[in-house]
Amino acid sequence: MPTKHGVTETKHAPPTVERVPAEKGSAMTLTTAASTSTAASTSTAASAGTAVWEKACAVDELEPSWGEALLLRMKQIALFVISPQEIYAVNHQDPATDAYVMARGIVGSKAVADEHRPTVASPLLKQVYDLGTGECFTDPTLFLKTYRTRVVGGFIEVEIEDVA
Repeated sequence: MPTKHGVTETKHAPPTVERVPAEKGSAMTLTTAASTSTAASTSTAASAGTAVWEKACAVDELEPSWGEALLLRMKQIALFVISPQEIYAVNHQDPATDAYVMARGIVGSKAVADEHRPTVASPLLKQVYDLGTGECFTDPTLFLKTYRTRVVGGFIEVEIEDVA
């Protein structure tokens, strides 16, 4: 079974929401399927101490279904809020053209096995990527890197590999 971020998942797991208590005094942590599989499973990078959670922005600063580009730890990331329960982060760099444009992509969904998967289409050549897995539906040789996300105290955090 393929692994993503060191967590074994089904290929097209539907995005489910799990609310867990936040750390010491914060409100609640909202976690999407892109960032969790089971409470016992953690990212290989995180368990090895090579990944950190970086605060990106407040959830209410973003428009639903509209991408926003940000720079975290010298990585350009495209952030998408589909709904308050679905927040996705992917590389801002288009895998087909190497241009940094994915935040300007067209957000949509694709029916796969009786479920709707959130997608983004590249604004340049229109390849369609699954926001949760990074899989390209139109060209299987392409892959868009995804990042785990969570909401803590009303702020979106993205898990980034720590550059030592």
